Amino acid sequence: MSGSADERARETEARMTDDERFALLVAVMGAGEMWPVRDERIPPGVPMSAGYVPGIPRLGVPALLMSDAGLGVTNPGFRQGDTATALPAGLALAAGFHPSLARAAGELIGREARSRGFNVQLAGAMNLARDPRNGRNFEYVSEDPLLTATIAAESVSGIQEQGVISTVKHYSLNCNETNRHWLDAVIDPAAHRESDLLAFEIAIERSHPGAVMAAYNKVNGSYAAANRALLTDVLKGAWAFPGWVMSDWGGTPGWECAVAGLDQECGAQLDALLWQAESFGEPLRSAHADGRMSGQRLSDMVRRILRSMFAVGVDRLDPAPEPDMAAHNETALQIAREGIVLLSNRGALPVAPDTGRIAVIGGYAQLGVPIGCGSSAVVPPGGYAGVIPIGGPGLMAGLRNLHLLPSSPLAALREHFPHSRIEFDPGISPAEAVLAARDADIAIVFAIRVEGEGFDTVDLSLPWGQDELIAAVAAANPNTVVVLETGNPVAMPWRDSVNAVLQAWYPGQAGGQAIAEIIAGHVNPSGRLPITFPEDLSQTPRPELPGLGTPFGTPVTIHYVEGAEVGYRWFAKTGREPLFAFGHGLSYTGFGYSDLVVTGGDTVTASFTVVNTGDRAGADVPQLYLTAAPGERRSRLLGFERVELEPGAACRVTLTADPRLLARYDGDAGSWRISPGGHAVAVGVSAGSPRLTATVELTGRTFGR
Repeated sequence: MSGSADERARETEARMTDDERFALLVAVMGAGEMWPVRDERIPPGVPMSAGYVPGIPRLGVPALLMSDAGLGVTNPGFRQGDTATALPAGLALAAGFHPSLARAAGELIGREARSRGFNVQLAGAMNLARDPRNGRNFEYVSEDPLLTATIAAESVSGIQEQGVISTVKHYSLNCNETNRHWLDAVIDPAAHRESDLLAFEIAIERSHPGAVMAAYNKVNGSYAAANRALLTDVLKGAWAFPGWVMSDWGGTPGWECAVAGLDQECGAQLDALLWQAESFGEPLRSAHADGRMSGQRLSDMVRRILRSMFAVGVDRLDPAPEPDMAAHNETALQIAREGIVLLSNRGALPVAPDTGRIAVIGGYAQLGVPIGCGSSAVVPPGGYAGVIPIGGPGLMAGLRNLHLLPSSPLAALREHFPHSRIEFDPGISPAEAVLAARDADIAIVFAIRVEGEGFDTVDLSLPWGQDELIAAVAAANPNTVVVLETGNPVAMPWRDSVNAVLQAWYPGQAGGQAIAEIIAGHVNPSGRLPITFPEDLSQTPRPELPGLGTPFGTPVTIHYVEGAEVGYRWFAKTGREPLFAFGHGLSYTGFGYSDLVVTGGDTVTASFTVVNTGDRAGADVPQLYLTAAPGERRSRLLGFERVELEPGAACRVTLTADPRLLARYDGDAGSWRISPGGHAVAVGVSAGSPRLTATVELTGRTFGR
């Protein structure tokens, strides 16, 4: 059959029976640790995974085989013995501010998914980081719409270039995990359009994902999967999204979701558990039979799924070649190198090669590096170095474990410092750690925190007494370096007593090597924070998180009072100084900015020169911000570019702003509006550190929907 994807979808759907149509609307889970019963709807020989939808061989429609997620092709509990490249956290990828590397990560995931027989990857996690306690922030990208959209779009494009459909998720405001199935996210609709929805809008425009996954939570009183305003009015109406909308697993509260704009129920067994029915099974068939759901809507649901299958090409894939896992490891290593952020440094780093004694303390550094837990967890080649069950309340408790990838920072440091005496202390006792630290030339403390799906952290402290450990080590050895392996910002009561802090996030299967390379100075750190580090929770919009400590299943309402002023925007609005600003990151060299030229009119274009003023090669990430609009102070990232420069080298950078980043959304008019007049802009090294400033005149205009 020839023709466009839309034409093929219409022609194919017209030839289908109703049984075939309804079968395409339900994805069932494969057997695994969380759901050990093999569903009879999955034929023998089909690899177990997050979701299976039967195909229609007589019409050339393949089955859909779905796998999580954006940090690699996940496998725990589904396919014993299977492994895949375990990439660093989404925040680590974003910290590189490197779009082409994000595309390479997507290509890697797409290749490995295809090689395992999967044609839908449940990737593209891109909820804005509104709360530093959110257990799932490590999977996401950033607190900023532009950075989030840019990185997510490149990753999704990379996946789909391999002939594998990718989603973007979780649409929308899945910004906290506490009782997420019963959470009502309340926000001003116009502010929503300027923040989280703008990130989705730009990402969808750039990458054309085959599917959008709805969130678990409610938005302004209606479940995301049943939210007509989000699904029909905005996504399919204003944005003209041609693909399909799927639910998250267990996120379809009723057949009525179909009328609101949901096209496919996924994880149907979990819906039966949580909502007492598979919503798109018999209930939807009955609604169609008695006219409560029209035949036109049924055809639209099916055509959208078929259209994405044909547009991405999952119906015409040849068997995939075996991926080059060594090359994929190099990609994981490069993401970790570029994503590690040097937060502070008082001369401790890089460590000199002739250093006599090095004390390495804590964080299971002798075994490996941690990952976040939940549906994004990936088993790396060779398996985990260790799995320590943690547990807790709720549906996801069984997946809450400390997983350690076998990339030992201790072993890597010994390779990079072959002439040093390196001693390891597990960090279980501050008194014992002091014995190891006090006679060392430098003490390197690894601090970890387990974060993951289904849980929010209570505060920003490090667990298991690690803050006390760091304080004791720093008191015994003034030359102390802290390496943080966390999925979120942490408080640092010991910051002024240590000489350097590295934020390594969850650095993936080559993370230990990347950390050692930066400590040794063999790699120049270049990561920049994609999320603001507050001094403490009092600086955030919600010092107390609603619902913490309530039983599983308790309804929770969170008022996102900050609206569009998320992260660094909130700090600009309130005038508070964070611990570390969005965009912050140090280097072993220096960079200077000069010769700013800004033009206005319909949007802002800024050109400036960046020069490496130091004595070693390095990468810089100059950032362009809006700092004020007529009549108001307003902070918005307008553009950024990662540049690699040799010592003394310079380059010219030109950045042009998407007009929506300069505008306010007018909900009454249903359009974007830029105010005429002077707009202040700044080029800086972070949201809080402008280097060059200017004022530019914009004509003002109304546009879009």
